[in-house]
This record gives sequence, structure tokens and C-alpha cells, in this order.
Amino acid sequence: MKLVTYLKHNHEQLAMIVNGMLYDLDNLHPDLPVSMAMFLNYWDDMYPLALAAEKQIKNGIGKVQMPIAIDEAEIIAPVPHPTSCRDGYAFRQHVAAARRNRKVDMIPEFDQYPIFYFTNHNSIQGPGEILCMPDHFEKLDFELEAAIVINKPGRNITASQADEFIGGLMIMNDMSARRLQMEEMLLNLGPAKGKDFATVIGPMLVTLDELTSFEIPCKEGHVGKTWNLSMKCRVNGIQVSSGNIGDMDWTFAEIIERCSYGVNLYPGDVIGSGTVGTGCFLELNGTGKLNDPNYQEQWLKEGDIVEMEIDGLGKLSNTIVKEDSSFSILNLKKNI
Repeated sequence: MKLVTYLKHNHEQLAMIVNGMLYDLDNLHPDLPVSMAMFLNYWDDMYPLALAAEKQIKNGIGKVQMPIAIDEAEIIAPVPHPTSCRDGYAFRQHVAAARRNRKVDMIPEFDQYPIFYFTNHNSIQGPGEILCMPDHFEKLDFELEAAIVINKPGRNITASQADEFIGGLMIMNDMSARRLQMEEMLLNLGPAKGKDFATVIGPMLVTLDELTSFEIPCKEGHVGKTWNLSMKCRVNGIQVSSGNIGDMDWTFAEIIERCSYGVNLYPGDVIGSGTVGTGCFLELNGTGKLNDPNYQEQWLKEGDIVEMEIDGLGKLSNTIVKEDSSFSILNLKKNI
């Protein structure tokens, strides 16, 4: 099942996609909700009802409201208001390449346990414009990722059980202002202003029943589902990145296990995979300069169109827009 949230008369509306058309869930069955938050909070009741409604549409059974074409709707983030947003660090290739480019050894702890950081769940957005301040354009970057959303409450969830807590998969673009990020991480507190201005998810949430045929074994010594889903990123129509969800070294199940240790997870919590290998300009520029000292770095700039595509999860498109402001927090730094 493919679920989207779009704006209907300036209000958020939950719908499913069937053959490129949008069907409002609350019109398909009186007990189905208008919002993704309600759907996730009552997942065990809502999910089978929605599957049954989808089957009726595909079989041409029963009367449903006139659908609208997906390209005629203003699609927003499928989970517009996550209860939290964490981002993992699951792809060894990305971590190893980034460390190699900085001329430091691969950190052995990567293979011992999965890690994550919290980002700003109130800056989640979907397709469309990404508003950036002047300091964001100091090495502005994309990050090609996948993400899941939690569909039921849980605490101390083991990796062997954790796939049951996944509502579905979606594309994630973990936007990064690298100069801000690099400066503040010198203080060893993790990314903050370099990350908190925008995280993009969408365009749809794809439930796991849609992805059964793509399932592959996870890597040796690991636990949980993974999928053979090709990942791509294009900037202004030129492909700059490619990978596969199946390349994840740590599974989403294992990341959930760590996230939930001594902590309650809630329906609506979003968890990203971390960046796929080659999945950002920071890595690509570092590799380019390592191979050629004259390599010209590339960063996102005003007007750029960033398109991410993952097999089965759709295409996520955003345009970089400069906010009408000259305010700079970099200029506020104190000199000693």
C-alpha cells in the first residue's frame, strides 16, 4: 500500500495511491482516518481496513469517491508531524569513504553497534521548495537515504521483533549545511545548526506488503529485513549518486533495537538509514580531491533541483530557494 498526505482545501488529507490516482482514506471507509497520525496510532485496526479498501478499488468493487491524479495534488510529507526524528549511520561504505578522504582510519566501533542522532522533527517537509539562509549555502549538501516510521508503541524492542514496528519505508534527504556542521562538531556535541533547518521525506510511505518481492537476506551476522531497492540522486537532471538499500550494514531492526533501549518509541517516530555510499557531495568531493588535487568541489546552490529516487518508493523532488534575508550567525562568532 502506498500512502500520501496532500493538501485538500488547505487541510492535510491522507490518501492511498492506486494506479496513479489518489483516494482519500476517510471516503473509502467510515472508520478510516483523515490523517497519517491517526492511522499510525491505530495501526492494528486501520491497516487491515485500508488493505481491504485497496483491494476493492483494484477489483472495481463498490463505490468510491472520484479520485484525483497524483500530479494534480499538492503532496507534502507523508508523515507531516513526526513525534521525533532520528537518523542512523548504517552504510559502512559511506563511513569508510568519508574517513579515508579525511586520511583517518576506519573506526572499528562502526562494526560493533549502530548509532543515530536526533534531528529537528519540526523541520520535516516533503516535496517542493527548501528554504535556505545565507549560512546554509556555505557548502550546502544533500544526503541520499531511506527512512522508516514507527507504527506502534514499544520499549526495549529486540531486533528479532523490530520489523513488526515498521509502518513503511520512504525516501529521506537529510539536508546538511556543511560549514556550520563542521564548525560546531569541533566541540564534540554533534550536528545541530548544520542539520536542523530541513529534513525531507516522501513522497509516499510504502508499507512492507508492497516490498515483499524485493526482500533479500541481511548481511552476515545481522538481524532484520532488508530490500534490494536501487537508490539514485540527480541534481539538475545529472545523476550524482547511486546505491542500494540492501547495502545497509546495520538493518532498521537493529537500529530500532538500539533506539528503544530504555526508551519508549511512539507511532510517528521517523528513523533514517544514514547516507548511502556516494550519497552526498561531502563524500563525492572528498573522493574527487583525493584522486585529483584540481578537482572542483560541487555544492548545492540557489535554484538547484534535487531529485531522489528509490525503486518502489517513488521520486522525491525539491528546489533550493534562498530566503529573503542577509542575516548570518557565522558573522556572530566571537574572536579571542
